Amino acid sequence: MLLPILIMLPLLIISVMKQSWYPFFFKMARVWAIFILVGMGFKPKVKGEKEWKKGASYLFVSNHTSMTDIMLMLYTVKNPFVFVGKAELAKFPIFGYFYKRTCILVDRSSMQSRRAVFDSAQEKIKQGLSVCIFPEGGVPDDESIVLDSFKDGAFRLAIDHHIPIAPLTFHDNKKRFPFNMFKGSPGIMRVKVHAIIPTENLKADDRKLLREETREILLKELNTPSV
Repeated sequence: MLLPILIMLPLLIISVMKQSWYPFFFKMARVWAIFILVGMGFKPKVKGEKEWKKGASYLFVSNHTSMTDIMLMLYTVKNPFVFVGKAELAKFPIFGYFYKRTCILVDRSSMQSRRAVFDSAQEKIKQGLSVCIFPEGGVPDDESIVLDSFKDGAFRLAIDHHIPIAPLTFHDNKKRFPFNMFKGSPGIMRVKVHAIIPTENLKADDRKLLREETREILLKELNTPSV
């Protein structure tokens, strides 16, 4: 993870000096992700029509089972987006510096921090960027869970800012590179790109229905793969 960051370090530092330069940083982040996936022996296989329009904002969501979810999302999506992620990851050397400068950080134990996410997301959307959230809120300790329950935050965000949801299903990341460091193997990483879910006619009270609709799309694909 650190090797490509060190190689691109001068350009990365320059790219985070201004918010308007984020699209350039995003391109380098995609190079970083591809370097890691290919270098670790993973071969992404993406299926589904990408309806994402250039310059439009979306809320990208997927299931979360592995550290490689971040890399695979960057590999699959070319529309510049920012992650909403755990604040504690900013403590990692070097990586944490860029993570803090480019992502929307959330401390899930702090109500104030969770509320601040909405203000930060609005700022990014105004810049023409998209947002990526893993709505499970973390990786469940029980590896037998196929898809954990979803938190409301992502769906409130999508409705409040009238941005469509772009769901993706990651099939093999848990098997390829789980959080258990004694498991895993090289091989194919299947990605299913689903049709976008519009939100422009939804109200705040619709967030639970939207949450369950999105979760059902991913759960159905995980149980009966189409890729």
